[in-house]
Amino acid sequence: MIEFKLPALGADMDEGTLLEWKVQAGDAVKKGQVVAVVDTTKAAVDVECWQDGTVHELVAQPGDKMPVGTLMATLLEPGEQPGAKVSRGGTPPPRRMVSPAARKAAAERGVDLGRVAGTGPQGAVTLEDVEKAAPGIAPPTDKAAEMRKAIAAAMARSKREIPHYYVAEDIVLAKALAWLQAANATRPMAERLLPAALLLKAVAVTLKRYPELNGHWRDGAYQPAAQVNLGVAISLRQGGLIAPALLDAGSKPLTQLMQEMTDLVARARAGSLRSSELGEGTITVTNLGDQGSEAVFGIIYPPQVALVGFGRIAERPVVEDGAVKPLAVVSASLAADHRVSDGHRGALFLRDLADLLQRPEEIDQ
Repeated sequence: MIEFKLPALGADMDEGTLLEWKVQAGDAVKKGQVVAVVDTTKAAVDVECWQDGTVHELVAQPGDKMPVGTLMATLLEPGEQPGAKVSRGGTPPPRRMVSPAARKAAAERGVDLGRVAGTGPQGAVTLEDVEKAAPGIAPPTDKAAEMRKAIAAAMARSKREIPHYYVAEDIVLAKALAWLQAANATRPMAERLLPAALLLKAVAVTLKRYPELNGHWRDGAYQPAAQVNLGVAISLRQGGLIAPALLDAGSKPLTQLMQEMTDLVARARAGSLRSSELGEGTITVTNLGDQGSEAVFGIIYPPQVALVGFGRIAERPVVEDGAVKPLAVVSASLAADHRVSDGHRGALFLRDLADLLQRPEEIDQ
């Protein structure tokens, strides 16, 4: 029997609300298949199954608000047959179906579940049933305020628990922007590349030589990642930030990466993301764009161990071939976890990143 529990869809998620099941009991499911939609403080997320199986029981019901780790459903492994739930006395015990969120809410509000009529499937008691039975329920809170609260709690925990160090490097982008301009001149409008895509791909390529910056700190130890899943910090129109990941960014051509980045931003702002995009990031990149400040020094998004920041691309005086010239420059920064790497390696990473951006034709190979 496989237990399907509510996954943590980011460091700032403590709970979620089940909006919809995409499967029913008896359905065969495959790894990566979307089986449910869960509302977090930031978005409605398509939750994927992590292995093959057959749905045995849907424990949580739409409307249930539950903490991360709550049992949502049970699945049978391939070839497994459902067995009767037998008590110690040898007879199947009668069991009233109560969702975990409903049981938790009833305990907190002093509601006797024996007196609550269940309106869920097969008479299951849902969170809504408990709320109707409990007097004086507080009105729903503002979603933007809840998001800001969740972000603040996660970032405070990050700064408290992760020994950050910071390094920075100014990178001349004259050659990279000239290469982009020439490349875009031969492309249709829909396939033209933005500097952000080139910076993301350059980070992913450089990280292959710095595995200590690409992975997770879990259970008191560092776990390097097998591929580069770049979390992209995206500002939401209602306020707040979200950092879904471009999966396996290091192996994808620039054109594909650009298309996926555009799609990811659109879906993030529309509140339509997949659980793998929110739960599998291995490092985050924040890019302030043309409207941002000159530099940014970010806070690591746990359980990741590093964050790369890019400020605004702007012309600055640069000494080249003994002469001062106005050239396009971007300030790149790295925030990293001192438990895994040190400032020397972090500085080398930024230097290698800067060197690669002087050879932009090599980034897309």
